[in-house]
Amino acid sequence: MIRIAVDVYGGDNAPGCVVDGAVEALEMLPDVAITLFGAQAEVEKLLAEKNYDKARMSVADAPGVITNHDSPTLAIRRKLDSSLVRAMDAVKKGEADALVTAGSTGATLAGGIFRVGRIKGIDRPALCPVLPTAGDKPVMLVDCGANAECKPEYLLQFALMGQAYMKGVMGIENPKVGLLNIGAEDEKGDTLRKAAFPLLKQSDKINFYGNVEARDALTGCVQVIVCDGFSGNILLKSTEGAVQLLFGKLKEGLFSSARAKLGALLVKPALKSVKNQLDYEQYGGAALLGVTGALVKAHGSSKAHAFACAIRQARSMVEGNVVGIIAQQLESETADA
Repeated sequence: MIRIAVDVYGGDNAPGCVVDGAVEALEMLPDVAITLFGAQAEVEKLLAEKNYDKARMSVADAPGVITNHDSPTLAIRRKLDSSLVRAMDAVKKGEADALVTAGSTGATLAGGIFRVGRIKGIDRPALCPVLPTAGDKPVMLVDCGANAECKPEYLLQFALMGQAYMKGVMGIENPKVGLLNIGAEDEKGDTLRKAAFPLLKQSDKINFYGNVEARDALTGCVQVIVCDGFSGNILLKSTEGAVQLLFGKLKEGLFSSARAKLGALLVKPALKSVKNQLDYEQYGGAALLGVTGALVKAHGSSKAHAFACAIRQARSMVEGNVVGIIAQQLESETADA
């Protein structure tokens, strides 16, 4: 049985949608047991209205809440009764195999480093969302905002972590790794990209594709894109904005006249299918790679189904031994250096 710790107070729709998502996850995943970390009386009251397998759902009393207004590092060190800290401690102690939270990104990063701990050989953990592509395989972005400034060796570590995830969780045998850059030519880029390129190319542990421009990021040419968190966050937010603009304009056009509305009825199934393929909820959240536990940071606005998918993602990280594979890759890379 895979044990998942869930931070009940993380996210905009907590605690109701988090509890609903946990119940949905139990139905989806028969080999998962969930511990909900939150104020016991409140969580049990929410559960009393649900029909679920009580043998696989438990509640751990953790009444404290870390908000987005708290200083992340201070909150992790001082709010020891908080739902996030106690859930992380459960992972650290081996009482849980993975953690899912939709709470403060800063606190999740700080807790991953200071409470769960980094994998030996990892300088900086990274937040890594999985995105749909035009091809038949998704792509993981490493990093999307945890590390605004990076050294070349960080990008090498990001590549190893991203490969391990895409192989262990997504089942891609030999993921291709691309370096986000302003041009496809080998010599392109700033100081960071020019220094990282040979490290990635020379590593026999990485299936390095080469440089990838932002316009090609979602074509499916690679399954892992490595970059500093500043560039990655811009790419991620730009992509989200472009998708929102596209669907907004489509909706505006399709409802602009009676004739357009009639056409909308005909294309509605196809549009719904495309929207589902681009829906972030289906991928769960961003994995925090580089720490000694399986951690998934769900989107702050996640509703029940998105949270259930994040729990499924955490389960897949444990089943795919992502943490173990990253540790082995780093040990091997260090030995060869």
